[in-house]
Amino acid sequence: MQNTNTIIADDQPRKAISLLKALGPGVMMASAAVGGSHLVSSTQAGAIYGWQLAALILLVNLFKYPFFRAGVQYTMGTNQSLVQGYHQMGVGYLWLFNVLNFISAFVNVAALLMFSASLLGYFLPFSLSIPVLSVAILAACLAILFAGHFAALSGLSKVIMLMLVVTTVLAVAIAAGKGAVAPADFQSPSPWTLASFGFIVIMMGWMPAPIEISCFNSLWLKAQAKEQEVTVKSALLDFNVGYIGTAVLAIVFLSLGALVLNGSGVELQKSGIGFAHQLVGMYTESIGEWSRYLIAIIAFFCIFGSTITCVDGYSRVLTESTLLLKGKSELQIEKETKSYLNVWMVIVSVLALSVVLFFTSSLMSMMHFAMILAFMTTPIFAVLNYLLVTRTDLPKELKLHGKMKALAWVGFVYLFGFLAVFIWWQWIM
Repeated sequence: MQNTNTIIADDQPRKAISLLKALGPGVMMASAAVGGSHLVSSTQAGAIYGWQLAALILLVNLFKYPFFRAGVQYTMGTNQSLVQGYHQMGVGYLWLFNVLNFISAFVNVAALLMFSASLLGYFLPFSLSIPVLSVAILAACLAILFAGHFAALSGLSKVIMLMLVVTTVLAVAIAAGKGAVAPADFQSPSPWTLASFGFIVIMMGWMPAPIEISCFNSLWLKAQAKEQEVTVKSALLDFNVGYIGTAVLAIVFLSLGALVLNGSGVELQKSGIGFAHQLVGMYTESIGEWSRYLIAIIAFFCIFGSTITCVDGYSRVLTESTLLLKGKSELQIEKETKSYLNVWMVIVSVLALSVVLFFTSSLMSMMHFAMILAFMTTPIFAVLNYLLVTRTDLPKELKLHGKMKALAWVGFVYLFGFLAVFIWWQWIM
């Protein structure tokens, strides 16, 4: 007769494997999120203002949480994507979403593409222009997406995120051991001034990511459910691991900026290649010169991971919305998705590359524009997601109850309040 303790011990590896398999869409969402918002904005926030914006970063993540979670709630409760939900709310809602999503698609992919190209240029033994490097990266993205499938993309995301988390936490731990570089009498500038408001808006735009990425999570969740069993518990766990992980990682990047650059007297670089060099230099200053090219490669794959997941995610969403607007049935959508998806991936890539050609020397300006666009469209996507989950008859465990509904309303006050102040600051003041 087998001992009970042995059975319990044997179950532990199985549970660990099951947990790892359950992680997929949430980690992919995190991979899409950890791009400009973390490597750029969080790091700059720490470098310029020290620790002063840490609480704001956590609050931004908290206030957006209900709207990102809507993707899991709706898909697990109805077996439909958020895009299908918008369509059922009314064609006008879907058109509004589709237009905003189309613009966000090529602008955000272009920003990520330029950043990944500048990082790739850092460790190549020869010099190539940003447009040429961008073409090479896009070609690699499309080759992987055309040849691969959900499992391959999910696995790639897990590896990239693990490498990034380990190296960043290690860099921060070593930097903390060395102590801050700022002189004892150094005082960081205050971020609570009108002069700093533009930076705060830019940081919040992509923190943790544009809300339309909740639609990516919804579609990836449907794709995952076709390949393996997905329960409400596993789907919410996967989402929470990815979402909370991005919030924690944002603070880790802020810490790196605060410990290595804040008060050091080093001016932040504005050019694409210059900022990429500075970013890698922050890691190597903490970990050691031996790690310079290793860190450059890891940082590149982080942004490359964001780029490939955004090309895939935006294209999936545009594919489904296009087929729904054409009046296709569920069965027809299932049959025609692959051909439309390939077309949309090419369209998004070509438009993103066109943007890169016009903004070759302005990586930071391009990323700032993408973040401001995300900030201004976020309240609209938040309203769409809230209406969808509150108007749909979802199972009890997936409904928006009490505290979560209150958090959503606090989120609305924050999102629309900051948007009103930004409009006043940018165009009226």
